[in-house]
Amino acid sequence: MRVPGVAGCGRRKDGTVTDEVAKAVEECARAAKDAAPSLARATNETVDAALNGMAQRLLAHREAILKANRQDVSTAQSTGMSTGLLDRLTITESRLTDMADQLRLLASAPHQDRSVVVSTLPGDLQLVERRRPVGVIGANYEARPNVTVDVASQLVKSRNAGVLRTGSAALGSATCLLEGVIRPALAEAGIDERVVQLVPRAEREAATELVRLPDLVPLVILRGSGDSTRSLALTAAQHGVRTLAHADGGGVLYVDENADEDTVRSLITNSLDRLGVCNRLNLLLIHDAVHDQIWPIVSEALAARGVTPSLPPHEHPIGYEWALDSEREATVTVARVGGVAEAVRIANEQTSGLAAGIATEDAATAEAFFDGYQGTGVFWNAPTRLLDGFKLLGVPETGINLDKVPGPRGPVTYTDLYVRQYAVLPAGR
Repeated sequence: MRVPGVAGCGRRKDGTVTDEVAKAVEECARAAKDAAPSLARATNETVDAALNGMAQRLLAHREAILKANRQDVSTAQSTGMSTGLLDRLTITESRLTDMADQLRLLASAPHQDRSVVVSTLPGDLQLVERRRPVGVIGANYEARPNVTVDVASQLVKSRNAGVLRTGSAALGSATCLLEGVIRPALAEAGIDERVVQLVPRAEREAATELVRLPDLVPLVILRGSGDSTRSLALTAAQHGVRTLAHADGGGVLYVDENADEDTVRSLITNSLDRLGVCNRLNLLLIHDAVHDQIWPIVSEALAARGVTPSLPPHEHPIGYEWALDSEREATVTVARVGGVAEAVRIANEQTSGLAAGIATEDAATAEAFFDGYQGTGVFWNAPTRLLDGFKLLGVPETGINLDKVPGPRGPVTYTDLYVRQYAVLPAGR
């Protein structure tokens, strides 16, 4: 895809971003902002028709989408991309069908009330909370073409225009999804198709430009590896752009002395079905009292998934995220702990705070774990892989926000993508 009026050009010899990359991002942002009113005033029925149209087009254009994705995967393989990243990049027949099913579910999900009466005020007045779209929301993500549909659909449902930016690995697939699925469905529903933009440049500098436009794109969703996402979040803050950043992950599982062995085996197995995702098992903490007894079960479960344990003494931080290590992603850190208090302390202080679970049959211990852990998701005899917008809430997510501030936390969906406006008006109006 090429944005009209944007010339193709490479880099300067000194490696700095070209004016053309910055221009491409800005033109996408301006186009999205110009088209945003078309979506903001669309009826609920129109929005849902667009989402159902996307689902239909995903299936109708299945072969073209899979072909474009195969080309992306082939190119990535030739450059030595890791198995976990290739898994993220790949769209299979079943994943494409799941994408269509999720779009239909999103279309059938209830719309947020645009106005909610809060209270009455003196003078025969009432206070109303109005929920308004942000306007234009940006999104930066790497080798995950399905995120193109996930984010675009969430933005449409919440009536926000969007500027999407992905890297070179997924750009072919993302372009096919935009041009063959998303935009035609919007147009057929009567919504300006320009409300969803895809930056047509693969340079990483395009992501930096996206977080420098506070007047055009005041909020940007950041998904990707920890260091790059943190760097983009810092740049955004310096330019007055707010972010919902999903930089780090890694699930924690604490095996208590009262854990059921079959439950432990199941949790490990079900937490490692995919190694390149943020909510997989990353750190396994085992109570000293049962370590030797349960180790054969743990070892067997890890081996069944082709995963190698990293045992003490560790030459890396205990919360090191293996999903981001292209050479050693099939690894889980294992450590012994003295009890639930030590497990909670490690999960709080030495991991990302994404998700932690406990395997135990003792309710009091589980409650202590729940009360102590401060992260985004906490699980009792359940795998951290469940920390996902669709698995938890029945709709796709734009990402998982780990901020410890008021606002959307955990899986962010269309119900979170609005700003509040307080209105005072005569009672009964």
